Amino acid sequence: MTSGRQLQALGPAYGRLRAALTTTISSSLTNKSEAQATERRIPNCLADYYKLSADWSDCLLAATAEGNTGFFKFGPHVTCFGKFKTGAVANAVDADLYDAMNDVRLAGCTVHLPFDPAELVQNLYRERYQENLRPLWEQIIGREIPQKCYYVIRHFLPFRLRRAMQQAYFSGWKKRSFPRWPVDSTVDTFHEELLKLAMNARSVQKVPFIWFWPDGAPSCFIMTHDVEDSIGRDLSGQLMDIDESYGFRASFEVIPEERYEVSQTYIDEIRRRGFELNVHDLNHDGHLYHEKKEFLRRAKRINEYVRHFNSRGFRAGSMHRNIDWYDVFEFSYDMSIPNVAHLEPKHGGCCTVMPFFVGSILELPLTTTQDYSLFHILDDYSIELWKKQLAIIRDKNGLMSFITHPDYLTSARERKVYSSLLNYLREMVAQERIWAPLPREVDSWWRARRDMKLIPAGDGWAIQGKGSERARVAYAVLRDGHLSYEL
Repeated sequence: MTSGRQLQALGPAYGRLRAALTTTISSSLTNKSEAQATERRIPNCLADYYKLSADWSDCLLAATAEGNTGFFKFGPHVTCFGKFKTGAVANAVDADLYDAMNDVRLAGCTVHLPFDPAELVQNLYRERYQENLRPLWEQIIGREIPQKCYYVIRHFLPFRLRRAMQQAYFSGWKKRSFPRWPVDSTVDTFHEELLKLAMNARSVQKVPFIWFWPDGAPSCFIMTHDVEDSIGRDLSGQLMDIDESYGFRASFEVIPEERYEVSQTYIDEIRRRGFELNVHDLNHDGHLYHEKKEFLRRAKRINEYVRHFNSRGFRAGSMHRNIDWYDVFEFSYDMSIPNVAHLEPKHGGCCTVMPFFVGSILELPLTTTQDYSLFHILDDYSIELWKKQLAIIRDKNGLMSFITHPDYLTSARERKVYSSLLNYLREMVAQERIWAPLPREVDSWWRARRDMKLIPAGDGWAIQGKGSERARVAYAVLRDGHLSYEL
């Protein structure tokens, strides 16, 4: 072995060797420091979604992403919208998208991501991708003046003409590839992929978490009824009769101004029979979100009606929405965001079958097609589409939420379809032990679950927090690259 004294005897050669080693080590440390500077710990959307134990809070490390915002892939089944560090993004969702999964690293029990996953999730929740998908003609029609003109003349148009105009507006819906029809679960699949990566990084095949629904229910079903006009108000009692005959209760959303009178007798009857009453827009004229100053005036009135009716929930007229303005509302939960909005006046969709929080407000997304769209846009008087959607949602253990209208369930043909749906739901709920609450009960549960904690207890796990007696410990199990859940 060569000694240090012998190396020094080499003179200049030793000096050059030492300098080279010093430079190499310094460069390595600098590169490591720069790499660390471009990555950061992030709010763990994965732990929030699953309610994992505290030791999973640091399993994700996000790269600082700069540059353009656009579409890219994360594995074969997840379309993302946002920024990521190492790949190019596309303006069109149908382009040949770069797969950011190629740039994920697993090191030191941590998943190193080339993007901020929480930001990508919020981009889908808040439908920030919409402008990239809207054709010019739709942007023009969606502006304030054309919308105002339509709603001014709407009540004077014969029903057939109004339906023909709507069918023309929605004529290209089948060509929309994103969100994915008939149910889009991109957000939910995204979390599954993140959890699989985290489990691989830690070399574990089983991870405990707090189950999504109370008492171990595999999924959840809610029915809501939007009351559009005085005809619907007057037929609300008959619709309650139908619901009750199949063992269900629903929420009625009423329009507090201009359309019809909402009497105390009407409110009392709904609640006496065990149904729920919520606020449906202010006057349903389609202008709630067109201008910020007017929106603030209307939002103040909506908050007053929420208090006056002692309601907890809200839905905007025609599913209009601007999630970035929700902070002024005082209701507890909202039901205005569709999962897939191909057949709604405002296209888009939140791409999840699970409730999610928008600040302090809980969003209960609409995950099935409205009865009006089914009957009058698709001209479909069967429950086959609903059955297909229900199967997809149940596969993801999600929320099956419906909107039906007493105004549009007036004929024997339409009521027969609705009765067929309720009969199918009754059998499904009974056989699979699905939870079928009122929307306000989902709101209470999801808030309780958000605040629960999963802690070690002996050889297993326990759940702490208000309502934990109904909570269940579940396990995400990874086998051959496939993630499944066990209770």
